[in-house]
Amino acid sequence: MALAYPFITGHRRLWLKQRWSRQLLDILGIRLDAALGGIEPGSLIVANHISWADIFVLNAARPVAFVAKAEVRQWPLIGWLAAKTDTVFLRRGSRGHARIVNAEIDALLNAGMDVAIFPEGTTTDGTHLLGFHGALLQPAVETGRPIQPLALSYETPDGQRALAPAYAGDTTLGQCLAAMLSTRTIVARLRPTPALPTPGRSRRELAQAAHGAIALSLGFPPANSRPGIPAGPPAAPRSGGAPTDSPNPAPAG
Repeated sequence: MALAYPFITGHRRLWLKQRWSRQLLDILGIRLDAALGGIEPGSLIVANHISWADIFVLNAARPVAFVAKAEVRQWPLIGWLAAKTDTVFLRRGSRGHARIVNAEIDALLNAGMDVAIFPEGTTTDGTHLLGFHGALLQPAVETGRPIQPLALSYETPDGQRALAPAYAGDTTLGQCLAAMLSTRTIVARLRPTPALPTPGRSRRELAQAAHGAIALSLGFPPANSRPGIPAGPPAAPRSGGAPTDSPNPAPAG
């Protein structure tokens, strides 16, 4: 990134990011099962959040820009990498900064770049959905760009739910990585649902619609999509989720 990125085009950067992500999935023994070719460029991608590996799964299928909490920018190495890979950093609890971030997302969407958010605000173990925060859906509402829900799951080759990738509860990064490496094969499935047109719809309405679409795709019963209200059997989310209407997604790489 330090030597090549300053001298290559944006398209080439996306290609490299996708290739690196696929190589990482190969190292982890994760097989990608996704078909996202029909997604309109410049979509706001909304996905459920299970693992730190989600970012690489999405980038391996379709390279995107991510929204991450501002603290990530200060992390050694990871913060620098995230900044170099089209990450938009959000300072939680600041309405003024949220407006700046929304303007950055607007610009990316209008330029035809997909932007991904994890509106649960934290990770789960994949057995349920938490409610969706709607704040970061506002740029799509303002620009009229579509919102694309994506249902993400990790499974064994025979279709059983795989819990090894879950970075939730008290699980540490090392424990999660060890569990993944000890599992012979993990299948990461990405299933798009119909895109949600945004004109004339509020961000709250769109958040509820995206939540319902993803829950249905994952086989979870419908539930109230207010933050903290789960769809499906309850399980402990990873601590540190955003308590307000501002997501706290993981870093982009």
